[in-house]
Amino acid sequence: MPMVNMKPLLRHAMDNGYAVAAFNLVDFGTTKAMVEAAEELNAPVICQTSAKTIKYWSHKEIVSWVRTVAEEASVPVVLHLDHCKDIEMIEACAKSGWTSIMIDASEYPFEENLEMSKRVRDIAEKYNVGMEAELGQIMGVEDDMVVDEADSVLTDPEDAKKFCDALDLSAFACAVGTAHGFYKGEPQVDFDRIEAINKLTRTPMALHGGTGLSDETFAKAIARGSAKVNISTNLKHVFVESFIDYHKKNPDDFEPLRVIDAQYQACKNLFSGFIEKFGGKNQGAAFLSSLKEVA
Repeated sequence: MPMVNMKPLLRHAMDNGYAVAAFNLVDFGTTKAMVEAAEELNAPVICQTSAKTIKYWSHKEIVSWVRTVAEEASVPVVLHLDHCKDIEMIEACAKSGWTSIMIDASEYPFEENLEMSKRVRDIAEKYNVGMEAELGQIMGVEDDMVVDEADSVLTDPEDAKKFCDALDLSAFACAVGTAHGFYKGEPQVDFDRIEAINKLTRTPMALHGGTGLSDETFAKAIARGSAKVNISTNLKHVFVESFIDYHKKNPDDFEPLRVIDAQYQACKNLFSGFIEKFGGKNQGAAFLSSLKEVA
């Protein structure tokens, strides 16, 4: 089926108490694996791209991958641009076929962040795509952007309300104690803050920094309104380690397709595990049925 807009999908997720898994694709193989995993579970999925991945492969290449696998699938698939500060790249993605875009102007003061986000709001409306924006600074490393713990700023719920009221977002990314990359020590996720922000904004929350969180943490965050959960670092490690592990176990096997398949299966198992963990199983058909009811 054609790729879908993220906005109604995340609204359905929040209203029905689950979260859509969002994975940062690496290549065509990981793209195909995440959609196949979603289809086997009858679940929606978000294929995300970082700015550096786009710079490496190109807009045309990436959108062709996702469109190819999405059109063969029976479940909802979103192509989303993750953490982008370049408005020209954001518009290029929306124009090329992405169905969701994200502006990350969180390093700027509130008013400047809001002004930049409004410019991207205009782009989202022009191309009829979903939009995510961020308020507060999430610590860790994401796409070569580094935020030290001392510089991280948790999102104020009242500021979140003003921000979301002005933008009508598909997803709201905010700092609630999670971090990009692997955690050093026990993550201190502020569940009261998640609940307060969601009560005030009624906007599906994007939980960034999903790698390394416990099942209990995921469940509590999703129950409080986190409708999109991002997984990137975990995928990077499985992508590299599965390739290396296969060669260690089979040092004389130089058939590339067998090595690639081992990597593919490892990544697919990772995707399936998170999709099911976030409650996405069988929600693909439920979401599509909800669209028919509205129509």
